[in-house]
Amino acid sequence: MSAGGSGAAAEAIPQNNIIAFGVLGGLIGIYGAYFLVGMVGQYMSFIGALGAICGMIWGAAAVRRVASYGLGTGVPSIGMLALGMGVLASTFGLAVGGVAGPAIALVVAAIIGLMIGLLANKVLSMGIPIMETSMTEIATAGTITIIGLAIAMTGTFDFPIVLSQVISTGYIAVIFIAGGLAILHPFNACLGPDETQDRTLIVALEKGAIAMIVAGIVATINEGASGALTILIGLALWYIGFSGYYDRVKRDAYAVVGTGLLPSKEELE
Repeated sequence: MSAGGSGAAAEAIPQNNIIAFGVLGGLIGIYGAYFLVGMVGQYMSFIGALGAICGMIWGAAAVRRVASYGLGTGVPSIGMLALGMGVLASTFGLAVGGVAGPAIALVVAAIIGLMIGLLANKVLSMGIPIMETSMTEIATAGTITIIGLAIAMTGTFDFPIVLSQVISTGYIAVIFIAGGLAILHPFNACLGPDETQDRTLIVALEKGAIAMIVAGIVATINEGASGALTILIGLALWYIGFSGYYDRVKRDAYAVVGTGLLPSKEELE
């Protein structure tokens, strides 16, 4: 990673509001899916994916804040680190916590993130003022992402089921890649002198919707047709996210033009 960027990013939405959105939305989605699946039916597992999207948007906002100080190639790395910390925290929390597992996982993730942030600033001397708080946020957001998508795939966060249907099957790699992209890619896609918070975060929604669609596909394999609702809602959110991103591109760009078809070989000659 490289440090030494332009400093704090401009924020139309205060980061504290995004933190509240990520934590509360994530936990409501996780626990809402867990209890509603038991009371109503397996198709309610889509709520877990909505909670995961809250975590992804929060994570993308945290990456945007810390990366604005000049992480360079560390932007992709920090997204993968978020999910790496999330895997550790979520598996520990779900394994030992029972119903309290997600909450325990978030606490463990915050501790891991804080430790890594301290190492980055105190040992590696990166000199980023918000590194400790941002790493705490990113680790916690990654944990919400993993647990939320795991519930969308299985309908529960009971550890034996998550272990057999998500971890042992290798679907955890799908969560890792899709969730990591939703957290790291938005700032990479929008960075530059004209980067704006709302355009970056709408990309997080769009990428989160893709992760939701993938989770729905896995759910159809694990649980049957109940995953179709997750896929449909994911598609709707993807359309909203992509349309919103395109609208903001047109708003922020100097000009949006069509290049037409590439010239033929004869025309070039």
